Amino acid sequence: MAAAAERGEIRDSYGSTEEVWQLPVDQDTLLELFRDCFQEWEHINIGPLIQGAAWEIRPPREPKIYLYDGYATVNFEDWHFHICIGEHKQASPELQRIRPTAKAEIYRDLNDGAGNVWAIRLFNGLGEQQLTILLPSPFLTDDQRSQPEPDWSRLDLWDRLRKKYLGLDPDPIDRAGKVFVHGGSPNATTEKAGGSS
Repeated sequence: MAAAAERGEIRDSYGSTEEVWQLPVDQDTLLELFRDCFQEWEHINIGPLIQGAAWEIRPPREPKIYLYDGYATVNFEDWHFHICIGEHKQASPELQRIRPTAKAEIYRDLNDGAGNVWAIRLFNGLGEQQLTILLPSPFLTDDQRSQPEPDWSRLDLWDRLRKKYLGLDPDPIDRAGKVFVHGGSPNATTEKAGGSS
């Protein structure tokens, strides 16, 4: 895969500053992306992050991931989810247009120019968010509690994804922060904190 632009698009999104890179949305790439992320199931959180709602769900175990009629199923045994990432042949042409992932982003939330949250987001053909995968944070434990000192090894998945899907090497911006900042405000740090809700 060709290298992406070293700097992503800067956006004021959901009340904070984000740096965003676009990912391919073909079925094979998205399925591989799921497999890459869910190999580290114990360190990620998943769910939609939309205005007024943040679902930050810790996977209970490594899932089985399979594909049927354009839908990826991520099955944790006691619960699962389906997400349309390819051609869904059993639907009308209109639904075939809007159901599959139409936009995929890898992004980092920035606080004073330093990485603060690292994630992947998928959107369907209507621009509705399908899923956010919150990647491990050096500032937070797996149960989302503040770390006394940043653990930079928790950026390994982010670094691997950037290299594999964007052709980009680790970036000092990701290791420039000192503490997790909730909601983009240094005064809003909390002992138990979520993603960018």
